[in-house]
Amino acid sequence: MSTNSYLYQNITISGLPGNGSTTLLNTLREALKEEGWKGFSGGEFMRNYALEKGLFDGAQTVHHDATVYGDDFDRQVDLGIREKVQTEKMWIIESWLAGFMAQGVVGTLKVLMTCSNDALRIDRLVNRDHISIDAAKHHIHERKQKNESKWQRMYAPEWQQFVVAAGRAKPDDPIDFWRPDLYDKVIDTYSVNQEDALKLVLDAITKK
Repeated sequence: MSTNSYLYQNITISGLPGNGSTTLLNTLREALKEEGWKGFSGGEFMRNYALEKGLFDGAQTVHHDATVYGDDFDRQVDLGIREKVQTEKMWIIESWLAGFMAQGVVGTLKVLMTCSNDALRIDRLVNRDHISIDAAKHHIHERKQKNESKWQRMYAPEWQQFVVAAGRAKPDDPIDFWRPDLYDKVIDTYSVNQEDALKLVLDAITKK
């Protein structure tokens, strides 16, 4: 099936840890692989790179934060995502900043995964990483804080270009890469299960 059969040429999936973004990537990749769609996980790519370069202990089950990378490498990967959705088709790209990097790119469905129940997010990390509840709470808070601080510093010019100049935010609004109004589809995985999340996205991209 060609991209003419779809309302969108590419899909980005963003969300904080425990919100279900990786699960959605995997289910979409499986559902659309026969149609020629390809999947890319930014987190998986960065984790493999960090392991290869010895930037963190591979025995750790919890995911590392973005401060282990230099700014140049981060920009190369993140802006590479923007270039990919601008120049290629039939990609499903999942990363924290994928939706931000796709701002203003015509033909890209930007999906934001949320979870309105923090206890459920924590439970998912406990089960995924085999850590304690306290460790999961600390990890969620610290990783977001470190990543957000770094990216707000790094991508302030892009925020002005992609969001403020496009009229999506006011010049004095705080930089928030996961503002729901920057996305085409917001899915709360507290109230929406995996199968329904998949259906919501497939319905959004398919021509009726």
